[in-house]
Amino acid sequence: MILCLLLAAFSSPVFAGEWTANVVKELDVLIQSCAVVPCTFTHPKEYHPDSAINAIWHLKSDGKKRIYSDAQRDVLENFKGRTKLLGHLSDGNCTLEMIEIKDHDNGPFCFRIELPTGSIDKFSFVNDCVMFKMLPNPPDPILTHSTAIQGRPFTITCSVTHTCPSHVPELTWNRATTDDVVTVVHKKNRFGYWEMESILAFTPEEKDDHSEIICTAAFFGGRKSQTVSNLYVKREFFTLLI
Repeated sequence: MILCLLLAAFSSPVFAGEWTANVVKELDVLIQSCAVVPCTFTHPKEYHPDSAINAIWHLKSDGKKRIYSDAQRDVLENFKGRTKLLGHLSDGNCTLEMIEIKDHDNGPFCFRIELPTGSIDKFSFVNDCVMFKMLPNPPDPILTHSTAIQGRPFTITCSVTHTCPSHVPELTWNRATTDDVVTVVHKKNRFGYWEMESILAFTPEEKDDHSEIICTAAFFGGRKSQTVSNLYVKREFFTLLI
């Protein structure tokens, strides 16, 4: 009898594969802005997640306190309209977006999946949860540049790290001349973090010496920060040999 039970257990779909989740453990988030929590999961081959499966994000302290659910009626009132899935379950993507971050939205938040109605299988990944570290103020942009020499091409880069790739920060400069060229680059920094770069290229003139170059970062939700750099333009001297 015992042998039969063991054979039945190991032949069941639950034991034919493994349910795992990969979620960023900690994320710096800007209050009043937004955050995207990277999340992927694997499932036994017997299951093929589709629209019939209910994806849930909940407080680690209480699985019934849901911050996201396909059934909106089950979501805590404070989170309704502020959370959504960015990925597709069929791709094993459970990435969560939260907007209008409040100072008490610190979590931890955990992903949970429930199989279609009629199944008793439910999987909460309570060992793979995310904790938010609240930032009351937006990070200042970082300016990096080479030596400015009069008459030679010059570039200055403004970069800022963020955790909301669905609503990226906008970087702007205080210069607006027709000769300026601005290149924008958005790239991954590390798991859960992204970097927005704006590269300003121009040829410094004598009038640019001791001028201010200001880069402003505007974040989703209306928060702004800026960094100022004083530009010192070197002159090139040529020696005429006779």
